[in-house]
Amino acid sequence: MYLEHINLVVSDVPAMLNFYQAAFPHWSIRSEGDSDWNGKPRHWLHFGDDDYYIALSDNGVGENRDLSGHQTGLAHFAYVTNNLSATIERLQQAGYSIAKPGADNPFRCNVYFIDPAGFEVEFVEYLSDIPSERNNDL
Repeated sequence: MYLEHINLVVSDVPAMLNFYQAAFPHWSIRSEGDSDWNGKPRHWLHFGDDDYYIALSDNGVGENRDLSGHQTGLAHFAYVTNNLSATIERLQQAGYSIAKPGADNPFRCNVYFIDPAGFEVEFVEYLSDIPSERNNDL
């Protein structure tokens, strides 16, 4: 079993697509269309590769949760990269800044960005193949 996709309801799909295209230049729009969700029209798209994708829908209302607060909701999600420096460079060239650096850890390097919808996204490069080292809390 594995996680195939996440589905994010946002207010600005093109802005989100810009962010994720910078992070994943090898991904593409797999499909898109228009539909109705609980009585409200929406435009949606699936952005990814043959195995994984992000589903985006444009019928979001309001703001995302305050990431510095303690409200129930999504804290962040993370993507593993084999080249964190290249990922950071692509996102910064597209106009996005690192929101916070990751922990100083000998077994991983990571950073956090905030996407245009206000979701915190972690990008991590593991420097070990040993799960207990990858997930330690040094």
